[in-house]
Amino acid sequence: MALQAGIVGLPNVGKSTLFNALTAAGAAAANFPFCTIDPNVGVVPVPDGRMEQLHAIIKTNVIIPAAVEVVDIAGLVRGASTGAGLGNKFLGHIRSVDAVLHVVRCFDDGDVVHVDGHPDPLRDIDTIDTELALADLESITRRVDRFRKQSKGGDKESLFQLGVAERLEKLVNEGKPARHGTWTADEWVSVKDAQLITAKPVLYVCNVDEAGLSGDNAYVKSVRARAATEGAQVVVLCAKIEAEIQELPAEDRPAFLADMGLPEPGLAKLARGVYALLGLQTYFTAGVKEIRAWTIPVGAKAPQAAGVIHTDFEKGFIRAEVYTVPDLVAAGSEAALKAAGKMRVEGKEYVVQDGDVMHFRFNV
Repeated sequence: MALQAGIVGLPNVGKSTLFNALTAAGAAAANFPFCTIDPNVGVVPVPDGRMEQLHAIIKTNVIIPAAVEVVDIAGLVRGASTGAGLGNKFLGHIRSVDAVLHVVRCFDDGDVVHVDGHPDPLRDIDTIDTELALADLESITRRVDRFRKQSKGGDKESLFQLGVAERLEKLVNEGKPARHGTWTADEWVSVKDAQLITAKPVLYVCNVDEAGLSGDNAYVKSVRARAATEGAQVVVLCAKIEAEIQELPAEDRPAFLADMGLPEPGLAKLARGVYALLGLQTYFTAGVKEIRAWTIPVGAKAPQAAGVIHTDFEKGFIRAEVYTVPDLVAAGSEAALKAAGKMRVEGKEYVVQDGDVMHFRFNV
């Protein structure tokens, strides 16, 4: 199943512009199996320049980057949890996502009306957080009732689940997200089982105007300060410019970015932000059939990495031949790489590093 991130935010903060830029990036990616699952879900590539470096040496017609499913959670306004806007319908979409991208308006523009009169990032964050917490509270209350009934006979598992649910209820009633509770490993499994929106890790996406790309404005600084207290991540981009980039032919984009003083599109920063938030990294397989990026948790060992391709690879793992993209670029070919002794043979205990290129040997 693809990694999923849900975009939330108040109306007129730039959420739809960003979502359209993301899905346009997916549609334009060469050999990328872009699709729109339904009108508010798109599958987009994770930009990674290392794949181009691989392709410069290992020629193939198929390049498949890592993918993120982006879910546009429409209709979130004050009162969404009680059915205002399209709240209830779309809140259901976000319960299964891995991370929440919270788009916050960090620019002034008299031509773009703000639902509350003027931009105030912290107030806007609180509004969304309140709606998500209220939606969670309804779910938590049902969970408390269920385990209260099941635990009447003294069943230890039901009593444990009830204890976690009651603590969740207290926490969310205090206006705190479920992710801010102090949980043991077993308790966290119970929290995750509840599929609460406020248990999801959050990446704040500060949407700025063009001037805001040259340095943090006061709005962005306030969001960074808030995120620091929560252990959340922050990415700053201009959704309008990201949309403009996607409208350009690929060959014109580097010059546009240079004119804007940008080293890369903001979407690349966003993708890396999601990966960092979820503790993920990428390794590659590369051959004449295809060059492909695979997503694994940081700290995964070689057999686990092989299992992402197919469970048989993990079960029958023998060894992995491993090299790095910089070493391949320096050698000029895989043959020269091997001759230089830069292709390593690693066993079951090898901890895969971000950017490793791997060939697996296995028995079935």
